[in-house]
Amino acid sequence: MLIHRIAAQLYTAEALQTVEAGLDSGEDVTLAVSQSGRTLMAAAQFARRPRPTVYIVSGEDAADRAARSLAAYVGLAHVCRFPERKDYPWREQAPDDAVVAQRCEALGRIVRGDNCIMVASARALLRCVPPVESRYWESTTFAVGEEIPFDEVPQRLVGMGYTNAGAADAPGLFRVHGDTVEVFPAQEKAPVRIEFFGDEIDRIRRMVSSTGQTIGNEDSIEIFPCRELALTDEAVHNMHVALYRASQDDSKLAALLEMVDARIVTPELDRFLPVMYGQTVSPLAHVNGKALVVLSEPRSLFDDCLRAYEDIEARAGEAGIDRLDGLYVRAQQLDFGAQQRLNYVSLIRAGGAVTAELKIEQPAIAGSDNRFMTRVQEVVGKRYACVFAIPDRGARESMELTFGDEGITFEESLTAAPENAGAIGDRVRVAAADSADRAARQEAHASIRERRADALNARSLEAGAAQAAAGAAVPTISRGRVTFVDAALPQGVVVPDANLAVFSIADLNARMDANRARSRRKVDITQITFPFKPGDYVVHATHGIALFSEIARQEVGGKERDYFLLEYADGDKLYVPLEQVDRITRYVGPDGDKPRLTRLNTADWTRATNKARKNAKKLAFDLVDLYTRRSSIAGVACPPDTPEQIEMEESFPYDETRDQLEAIADIKADMEAPKPMDRLLCGDVGFGKTEVALRAAFKCVDSGRQVMVLCPTTILAQQHYETFFERFAPFGLEVEVLSRFRTPAQQKRALKAFAEGTIDVLIGTHRLLSADVNPKNLGMVIIDEEQRFGVQHKEQLKNLREQIDVLTLSATPIPRTMQMATSGVRDMSLITTPPTGRRPVIVHVGEYDPDVVSAAIRLEVGRGGQVYYVSNRVKTIDDAVARVHEAAPEARVGVAHGKMSPREVEDVMIEFATKKIDVLIATTIVESGIDNATANTLIIEDSQRLGLAQLYQLKGRVGRSATQAYAYFMFPGELPLTEEATARLTALSEFQDLGSGMRIAMRDLEIRGAGSLMGAEQHGNLSSVGFDLFTQMLGQAVAEARGDDDAGVEAASVGINLPADYFLSEEYLPAVDQRVLVYRKLAAAEDLESIDEVQEETEAAHGELPLAGLNLFNRARIRIRGERLGLESVTLSGGRITFLGVDVPKKVAFEFKTRYGAVNFPKSRKLSVPYKAGAGAGSGLGRGLDANDGTGPVAAALMLLQQLGASDDD
Repeated sequence: MLIHRIAAQLYTAEALQTVEAGLDSGEDVTLAVSQSGRTLMAAAQFARRPRPTVYIVSGEDAADRAARSLAAYVGLAHVCRFPERKDYPWREQAPDDAVVAQRCEALGRIVRGDNCIMVASARALLRCVPPVESRYWESTTFAVGEEIPFDEVPQRLVGMGYTNAGAADAPGLFRVHGDTVEVFPAQEKAPVRIEFFGDEIDRIRRMVSSTGQTIGNEDSIEIFPCRELALTDEAVHNMHVALYRASQDDSKLAALLEMVDARIVTPELDRFLPVMYGQTVSPLAHVNGKALVVLSEPRSLFDDCLRAYEDIEARAGEAGIDRLDGLYVRAQQLDFGAQQRLNYVSLIRAGGAVTAELKIEQPAIAGSDNRFMTRVQEVVGKRYACVFAIPDRGARESMELTFGDEGITFEESLTAAPENAGAIGDRVRVAAADSADRAARQEAHASIRERRADALNARSLEAGAAQAAAGAAVPTISRGRVTFVDAALPQGVVVPDANLAVFSIADLNARMDANRARSRRKVDITQITFPFKPGDYVVHATHGIALFSEIARQEVGGKERDYFLLEYADGDKLYVPLEQVDRITRYVGPDGDKPRLTRLNTADWTRATNKARKNAKKLAFDLVDLYTRRSSIAGVACPPDTPEQIEMEESFPYDETRDQLEAIADIKADMEAPKPMDRLLCGDVGFGKTEVALRAAFKCVDSGRQVMVLCPTTILAQQHYETFFERFAPFGLEVEVLSRFRTPAQQKRALKAFAEGTIDVLIGTHRLLSADVNPKNLGMVIIDEEQRFGVQHKEQLKNLREQIDVLTLSATPIPRTMQMATSGVRDMSLITTPPTGRRPVIVHVGEYDPDVVSAAIRLEVGRGGQVYYVSNRVKTIDDAVARVHEAAPEARVGVAHGKMSPREVEDVMIEFATKKIDVLIATTIVESGIDNATANTLIIEDSQRLGLAQLYQLKGRVGRSATQAYAYFMFPGELPLTEEATARLTALSEFQDLGSGMRIAMRDLEIRGAGSLMGAEQHGNLSSVGFDLFTQMLGQAVAEARGDDDAGVEAASVGINLPADYFLSEEYLPAVDQRVLVYRKLAAAEDLESIDEVQEETEAAHGELPLAGLNLFNRARIRIRGERLGLESVTLSGGRITFLGVDVPKKVAFEFKTRYGAVNFPKSRKLSVPYKAGAGAGSGLGRGLDANDGTGPVAAALMLLQQLGASDDD
C-alpha cells in the first residue's frame, strides 16, 4: 500500500527512528510534531506494526477529521470511531442508537484484537460502561444457511436494546412479519430483511427504508448493540436485590423490573448501571495491554476532561443527582497505565520530557501557478521523495503535461487494485521531461498511460507490514522526481528530515492566497457614510452649509450635464458640478438640530473654517502624541506564520471573503511590526470578524504571549469561549473563560493558571479588567463591541493601548472611533462583503398586531425554523409569554433574562440551540453571542424603547444562513412616537442591505447629535462645520503633525473640458440618493479598478449605461490617468484635442504624428491631436481622429491617454 512506501521514507528521519526504538523496547514515548503531521505519523506507525490502536484527540470535530485523515492513509476498514454520547443517564431521553452502536462496534474490535485504529475524543471516554467480563459490546451475526430457533431472534435483538416496532424504518427498530424479521442495524445506513424457512435462514436482503423494497442479497449481517449494557443473570439478580422492596410501592420501578426479567433493555436502565454490576469502568479498561494508545496533546486532553466533568456535575446537581460514581469517571481516573502510550505534543509546548522533535512544513503550493511550480521544483531539486495524490485521472494527465513542459521529472503510478484503492505502483515509466523535442515529450506522455498491476497492491496492510518486519525490501518512492498516485488525501505534508514531500490536490485548492498584498488600505468614506438626498442639510468645503435642493440638469454649449443645486441663506443658489461632489458632505451637528445656512459672498464661512482648523490642529497634536508614544515603545514583533498557524487557518470550514483576507493581512502586518498594534475591525454581524480575531490570537500565542478577549456580555463571552476552545484545543493551546457561568473555585483556578502562564487565552466580560487578573506575559487584548463598555472601563483600555497589541471588533462603532480611524490616527479595516449565499433580512416596522405575530411565528415554525421574541422588561415578560401562547399555542416556548441564574440561562440557550424550543422569549440578553442558523424570525415589541445600534445588533441574530430571514420591529399603536424613535425605526427600514452597520452608526450619530458622543470640547466645531468636514480637517492636521510631506497639499486636479452629455438620467436610476452615491464613488475613486467595480455594480442593478452615463465613467478614468501623467488639462477646441502638461517621448510623439497628425510641443509640454468630421480621410500622414466614426470626444481622449501609457493598471 501507499502508506508502506511513505512510511519507509518517513522512518529515515532520526526522530522517528528514536520513537520506534522506544516503542520497540516497551517504553512510553513523546514526539513533538505539529498537528498537520500527526495522523500521517500514526498511520505510518500503524502500517509498520499493525496492532489495536486508540487515537485520542480533543473534541468531536477533531476526532472526525482525524478519522477521515487516517482512513485516507490506511483504508476505511482499519479505522473506527468511538463517538461521545450526548444523553445523560438521569434523563428520560433515549440515546442515539447509531452512536451507541458505533461505540460498541469500535470497542469490540479493539477488545477482540483487530488491527484497527479507534479514534475518540477524550470526553467520549468519561461515560462509564459495564465491567470487562460483561462483554456488553458483543455483536450478533446472522448468516444464510444458519439454523436458529425463529423465536430466539427477537429475543436476541431485544437483549441488545432493539425495539419491536411496526416498521424497521429507523436505527434500533425491528419488525417480525410472518417468517421474516426486518431489522435496522444501529450501525448501518439501511435495514435488512432476514427470511426464514422454518428455523433456517434462507435469505438476507438489503432494504430501502422509505419504501420497504429489497435491493440485494447478503451472505450474512452483523448487528451491534444499541445499548451499553448487558442483562446477564448476575445483573438481573442485582437489580432485584436492590430495587425489589422499593418497587412494591412504585409502579414504574415494578414495570422496569418486569422488563429486566424479560431481558428487555431500555434507556431507563442506564442510571442503574452501578446497581446492576456493582462496579463500572471507563471504556479504556476494556482495551487490552497489547494495544497502543496515541494521545494528541495529553495536557489539553486532561483539561478538556476536567471541564467536561465539571459541566456534567453541574447538570447532575440541577437534576437532584448528588453522586456520579459509577456513571462517569473523573479525569484523574482515566488510566492509561495498562497500555503503551505514544504522545504527540506541539512544538510550541515541547519541553524536557520530549523523546524527539520532528519539524513539519506545509505544502505551500496554493496561490499562483508560479508559486506551485517553484515549490515542486524546490523539493525535486533537493531530491526529496515526492508523492502527488490526485485521484482524478483527467486532472492528473493535465498535470503531467504541465510538468513535462516545465522540465519537472515525474513518473506515473500503476492503477490501484480495487481492494487497495490508494496504493501506488511498482513498475513505472519515467517521463522524458528533459527532452528538448516537444514531440518526444508528447510521445513520452502517451507512453505513461500504459499501466501494469503492482504486486504490492494485491497485498493487505498486514501482509505489507509482515514483509517489512521480515526484512524484505519495501519498494520505496523514487527520489528527485514526482510520483503521481491514485489517492484522495485530505492534505499534504513536507518532512525535511525525511526528505519526503506529500502533496494533495486539496492543497491546490487552499483558500488562503499567500500572495495577497500587505499594503495598508485607506478607508473609503463612501463605505461608512450615506448619500444625501433632496431636503438634507449639506456642507460644501468652500462655500459652507446649505440645503440640498435637487440634481439639476443644465445645458452648456449644446450639451447636458448634471449639477448639485444648493440653497444658501437669503435664497442664494449655487450649482456645483458633479466632479466636485467630493467637496460636499452631509451635515451632522452636535445636537441633531437644524443648522444655520451660510451667507454667500461674506466672510462668515471663512471665519468658521479657520477656527475649526485651528481646533483640529490642537486636537491632532494631542492624538498624534498618543500615536507617537505608541510608536516609540518597542513592542514585540511576532514572527511570520508558522505551519501550525497555517494549519489552524485551514481548519476554517468556509471560504474567506476578500475583505476578511485583506483584514487578516493588515492585522498580521501590524503584529509583525516592532510597535504595538491598535486596529479597529468593522464589519456587520455575521460577516466573519470572529474568525479574523481567532487568527490574530493564535499568532500572538504562537509567538509565546497571552491573549485576553473582552466581551460586553456573559453570553457572548461563553460563545467566544466555545469557538476559541474548539479551534485551539487540537493545537495544545489552553483557553478559559471568566463569567458567571463559572463557579468561584473555577474562576480562582483560571486566574492562578493565567498568572502562571499555563492559560494562553482568557475570555471574559469587564471582569478581566479587575485588579486580580495578572497575566504572566500579555501580548494582545481583543475587544468585542467597545462601545458597550462604560467610561471607567474605556479609560483602562486606553492605558492598555500604549503597551500591547489591541484589536477592536465592532459592527456599529462609536463616532469618535470612526473619526480617529478616518482621520488616520487609528488603523482601520472594513469587512463589508457578506458570506456567500447570505440574504438581506426583510424588515417590517409597524404597530403591534397579534395577527401579524401569529402569522410570523407559524410561518417560521412551519418551515422548521425558530423565533426570537424580544420583550425587554423582566417585570412584564410573563405577559409576553401569554401573548405568544395565544398567538401560537402549538409553539414550544422558552424564556431567558438577566434575573435568571447563569445555569438556567445556559440550559434555555442549549435547548434553543438543539431545537427543543420554537420561540425564545428574552430580553436584550440575546443581543450578542447567539449564533443559530435555524432562527430566522425576530419579533421585537416596544422597539421604540431601544437604541438604533441595539436594534441593529438584535436584527443580526437572524439571517445567518442562506434561508430568508424576517425582522418585525413593533411599537404600541396607542402611544405617540417621539421624533427620535420615528427616525430610528425609519433608519431600520431604510438600511436593509447587507453590511449596513457602519451607516447605521452614522445615522445614529445624526439622530442623537454628535456632541453627546464626541465630547463638549468639539461641540462648537461640529456646530459650525459639521462632523464630516471637521473629520477631514482633523485628518489633514494629523498628517501635518506627523510631518507627512504631502500634508495639506491638495492633489492637482485635471481640468477636463470635453463637450459631451454627463449624467445618469432619472429613467435609468430614479432614486436621487442612489445617483448621488454613484457620483460620490466616482469622485472618490483612486484607481481604474474602483471605477470598473462601480460600473459593474451599476450595470448589474440597472442595465447597460446610456452614452451620457458612460461619458461620466470615462471622464473619471481620464482624471485618474491624467493625474498619473501629471496632466494639467485636456480640452476640445477648434477641432483639436489638446493635452496640456504632458511629457511625450520622442518615439511616441512620432507615432502620434504618423497615425493622427498630432503636433507635440516639448517645451510647453503640449500635445495637440486633430479631432473633427472627416479628419481621418485621405492618405499620407495621419489626418487625425474622425468625429464621424461614432467615437465621442470623451472616448477619443481616453483612448489617446491609454496609448500614452498613462496607467499602471494596464
